[in-house]
Amino acid sequence: MAEVLSTFELKYGDNAPGFSLPDAWRKEHSLKDVAGKEGTVVVFACNHCPFVIHLAKELGVLAKEAAAQGVNTVVINSNDLENYPQDGPEPMKEFAKESGWEFPYLIDRTQMVAKSYGAACTPDFFLFDSEGRMVYAGQFDESRPRCETPASGDDLRAAIGKLLAGEVPTKGVPSSGCNIKWKAGNEPRWF
Repeated sequence: MAEVLSTFELKYGDNAPGFSLPDAWRKEHSLKDVAGKEGTVVVFACNHCPFVIHLAKELGVLAKEAAAQGVNTVVINSNDLENYPQDGPEPMKEFAKESGWEFPYLIDRTQMVAKSYGAACTPDFFLFDSEGRMVYAGQFDESRPRCETPASGDDLRAAIGKLLAGEVPTKGVPSSGCNIKWKAGNEPRWF
């Protein structure tokens, strides 16, 4: 398992790039549809990455807490599904259910949404305020697979807390995880 650090393309204060993507049940969701009244967490993830598996259940818990405060969550799977069928729609349904994900889990088949956000790894976290401006990009927490520290979501939870308190979240530690599985010839310019 090679660890990749995110290289943020979006800058703090930039607007969230829009999207309209299907979920595993083929229902379309736009950024406007999934945005929360107080803010929105956009996560790039997949089913098979050990980093995502490590924190998946805690992400479900955090997302429920945040939704109760007006901050919605959406997860986008941008992996090459032809070469990584374990990340396809049917496994996505099962993974979301097992992880307690009650938010949209979308498919970015063209990988253009991942590129527009500057997502590089799974998982990669972005937090936007009620106006759609990026206020945090960073890791979920300090935990990693195969370490003794359980996933807590402390970094993202603190950023959401600051957003809700009207404060500017501190700049995040870059996300860490497996690289997004880019289609051949579709790799972003930073690769």
